[in-house]
Amino acid sequence: MQLSERMAAVADMVTPGCRLADVGCDHGYLSVWLCGKKIARRAVALDVSRGPLRSAARSVAAAGLEAYIETRLSDGLAAVAPGEVDSVVIAGMGGRLMCRILKEGKSVLAGIRELVLEPQSEASEVRKFLQQEQFQIDREDMVREAGKFYPVIRAVPGAVTGKMTEEELRFGPLLLRDRHPVLRQLLDKEERTYIKIRESLEGQQGEKASARLLEIQKELRYIRRAVAYYEE
Repeated sequence: MQLSERMAAVADMVTPGCRLADVGCDHGYLSVWLCGKKIARRAVALDVSRGPLRSAARSVAAAGLEAYIETRLSDGLAAVAPGEVDSVVIAGMGGRLMCRILKEGKSVLAGIRELVLEPQSEASEVRKFLQQEQFQIDREDMVREAGKFYPVIRAVPGAVTGKMTEEELRFGPLLLRDRHPVLRQLLDKEERTYIKIRESLEGQQGEKASARLLEIQKELRYIRRAVAYYEE
């Protein structure tokens, strides 16, 4: 089995020897790959929908990994017992939903050693949650696949010192620090997009257009602060 570039980046963040909770497992490919490569000792593949869970069960059976991977119908981490896993992966969903799952699963999070998160939107909300809940971001990656950009975040429990700036929350403190080349592609793309929107709004009358123009100018300021990391 070969993972997509996005899921390979997620898998690369998982610590060898872990007991994994794969939240929103879909077809179960990540759990199968990690257990098949003996990176995860065991895995619980979780999904809120029966259809994907049946697909995951078929993937597990096809790989002959029934002794290592259990599939469970679960809304987030609801079907995981505290202390049962030490690594939680959540990939392929929006940031706000991800934060809701993490908040509702706090009893499980109390005993883990890492979170591996791949938000497909609202990544700033995820980073804000991690900061508030005393999880340190210790690795970040970003991949571009089929024209879309995907950040991947690994966070570990530990005291957080200082607050992230707005551009760090939006774009990733370690991605900025390391001047990640894929993030630069995203920044350039977003800057071009917002400049075009600004040009279309300039000269328009009315409160709605004025308010939107202010929003666009604000976004451009954050993007340009982020770009400045690459110019130091």
